[in-house]
Amino acid sequence: MMFSMSDVTWIGAGMDRPECVAATAAGDIFVTRRDGLSRIGADGRTTHRVLGAAPDWMTNGFSIAHDGAFMLANLGNDGGAWRWTPTTGLQPFLREVDGLSLPTAVNFVGVDPQHRVWVSVSTRLFPRDLGFKRGIEDGFIVLVDGSGARIAADGIGFTNESHIDPSGRYLYVNETYARRTSRYPLRADGALGPKEIVTEYGDGAFPDGMAFDAEGHLWVACVVANRLIRVAPDGSQQVLLDDSDPQTREIAEAAFAADRFDRAILNLGEKRTLANLASLAFAGPDRKTLVLGSLAGTRLATFRSPIAGAKPHHWELRPAF
Repeated sequence: MMFSMSDVTWIGAGMDRPECVAATAAGDIFVTRRDGLSRIGADGRTTHRVLGAAPDWMTNGFSIAHDGAFMLANLGNDGGAWRWTPTTGLQPFLREVDGLSLPTAVNFVGVDPQHRVWVSVSTRLFPRDLGFKRGIEDGFIVLVDGSGARIAADGIGFTNESHIDPSGRYLYVNETYARRTSRYPLRADGALGPKEIVTEYGDGAFPDGMAFDAEGHLWVACVVANRLIRVAPDGSQQVLLDDSDPQTREIAEAAFAADRFDRAILNLGEKRTLANLASLAFAGPDRKTLVLGSLAGTRLATFRSPIAGAKPHHWELRPAF
C-alpha cells in the first residue's frame, strides 16, 4: 500500500498554520489556525474562530473533550493548556504542574476514553527552538485526572503528539528530535510503566502527529521530509506518502548530525506541496478519508485509504462551534 501526490485532493480555504486536525462522524473537520480554530463543515463551508491575539497566542495540538470542549495547547508567550467553548470562551486549564510553570513548549493536549487529559510539553528550554538538538531529552507528559495534575513521564526527546492505542494498553508518544516513537505501558490508575522504543526515523524524517488505524497500526506524519509512515505493532515501517526533496533531506541530516538544526532547517519542509506535513485524521463516514495538517499550508490535503482509522473517543460528538 502506497500513495502518490496524484492521489491527493484539497479541501478548505484560508487556512493559517493548520497544524492539527480532528474529524467527527457528523462530517465536521476541525483544524487549528494560528490565532484559533477552523471548522470545515459537511457542506464544505469553512468557519474560522479567533481565540487569542498575537503575540501571546498560537494554537497547536488539540483534542475534543467528552463535553464538547476543545482542549488546546498554546505555543504563544502565555503558554499553558487551555479549554474553549463558544459559551465560556477561552479558559486556562493547566498553567503549572509539580511546582513548574508550564513554558511556551506545551505542544499537544490529548483526551482519552476515561476522560483523562494528557499534556505534552516538548522541552524545558526557552525558547523551545533550543530543544531542536540531539541528546536533549527534557520533555515530559502531564496527566490530569480526578487526582489532579502530575508529571507522568519525563526524559522525552521533544514531546509531540501522544495517544492511547486502541487496545488501551499503551500511551504512544512521538519524540520529534529524539527521532523515535515510544510507548509506555498504561496502568488502570493512569500510572505509566517504563518507556519502550517502538521505532526510529531517519533520512530527513522527524515525527510529529499520529493516528491509529483499525488494524492497530500507527500512522505518523513527519515534518521536513513531508512523509507519512505506517508503523506496525512490531515497529516495522512502511512509507505511505512521500513528498520529500532529496536536497532538503541531505541538508537536514547534515545539520542535525552537527547540532546545527534550527528553525530555518525545519522550515525547509514548507517549500514542498504538503507544506511541512504535521498531522493527520481519518475522516468520512467510513473513516477512510485521510486529512492532513501542516505547519505552513493554507488548505488541507486529503486522499482515500483502503484501511479505516480507529474510532477516536470524540467520533460521535457534535461540539458547538
